[in-house]
Amino acid sequence: MRIVSLIASSSEMVARLDALSEMVGRSHECDFPLEVKKLPQLTKPSIQIEGASSREIDEQVKKRVRDALSIYEVDREKLKLSNPDVIITQTQCEVCAVSLKDVERALTADLGISPRIVSLNPNSLADIEHDFRAVAVAIGRVQEGEREIRRMHERMSDERARAKARGSNPRVALIEWIDPLMAAGNWMPELVTMAGGENLFGEAGKHSPWMTSQELVEKNPDLIVISPCGFDLVRTREELHLILDSPWIRKTRAFEKRAIFIADGNQYFNRPGPRVVESLIILNEIFEAALEPSQNQGEGWERVSFAQ
Repeated sequence: MRIVSLIASSSEMVARLDALSEMVGRSHECDFPLEVKKLPQLTKPSIQIEGASSREIDEQVKKRVRDALSIYEVDREKLKLSNPDVIITQTQCEVCAVSLKDVERALTADLGISPRIVSLNPNSLADIEHDFRAVAVAIGRVQEGEREIRRMHERMSDERARAKARGSNPRVALIEWIDPLMAAGNWMPELVTMAGGENLFGEAGKHSPWMTSQELVEKNPDLIVISPCGFDLVRTREELHLILDSPWIRKTRAFEKRAIFIADGNQYFNRPGPRVVESLIILNEIFEAALEPSQNQGEGWERVSFAQ
């Protein structure tokens, strides 16, 4: 079996299914586990991301969408050389990752290959489980897939019990993009609820909605988590001033309580794969940290410092 994964989350699925040795190509975003980065990179973004602000990235994306252009490019020659039996891509968001249209566009050339295309569409936690099974079936790892799904269920059940025992139910604003402001949608509102929070913006199973600072002030969250799509903690810190220096943030209960946190959206929250469990764990840790001022950071998250 020769597998090409063009989504970071599906590369993690392949690894969990003990089939990493059968992968022959990846997207530019596939970076976990680290061994994946040794594989040929078959895609690249069509926009300038490095050094661009979130506002600049947003403007580039919107322009390409208006012009009916793709956000990503697939290297047809490298794809042909990889000679895959299976290509894993997605239809959930053409902005966030290489899409089915990108793959189909690349395959319209006479490449001399006819791989099976598995297109994932994760809008909810149930969809993530469904996609995991689809990948397992496509690469002949059904038993391994059921094993991993059981483990995910068990761990998430433990985290729900942890949240219930804590008893605190903070009103939460989960922010997925800084400039312009966007709330988290899809599976993330489900995670907030499972961790014992009341999600104030975004609906489970639906795409992430734009939001305004006025709406944030009116909802007045107890706690704010900033987890921009595709940004790690370092990249998120670079743009935190756009929120912390704004007068509106000081009108929120979260600011008064110093209950504003950042989380790694690239590795966790915006990656619909096996580590969605880690995203739930992070939320539980953040909600506990809001009750314990001395707890400032963990794996993939940290409390915002107001001494800067």
